[in-house]
Amino acid sequence: MSSIGKLMKQAARMQSQMGEIQAALAKRTVESTSGGGAVKVVARCDGTIESIKIDPAALNPSDAQIVEDMILTAANQALNQAKDISNQEMGKATQGFNIPGM
Repeated sequence: MSSIGKLMKQAARMQSQMGEIQAALAKRTVESTSGGGAVKVVARCDGTIESIKIDPAALNPSDAQIVEDMILTAANQALNQAKDISNQEMGKATQGFNIPGM
């Protein structure tokens, strides 16, 4: 088989694997908390937030800014974890894919 044919076959296999990985990542979740567990964020590994839970004890109206900061922290941590997992999984699909001249 010519090197172009091998490359095309390898690219098709990689595309199929990436589609499977993306579907699996959309179902996989990570969880992060902040404020000693007062705020919990669950993110999907496709970069979306699945849920945000707030301990009612953290909802003192005078603490609104603190709660907002805790939500932001937990959400960013969860999304970073999800992105790391996504990058690792996608890297597995592209591992060994060699493009001549690159």
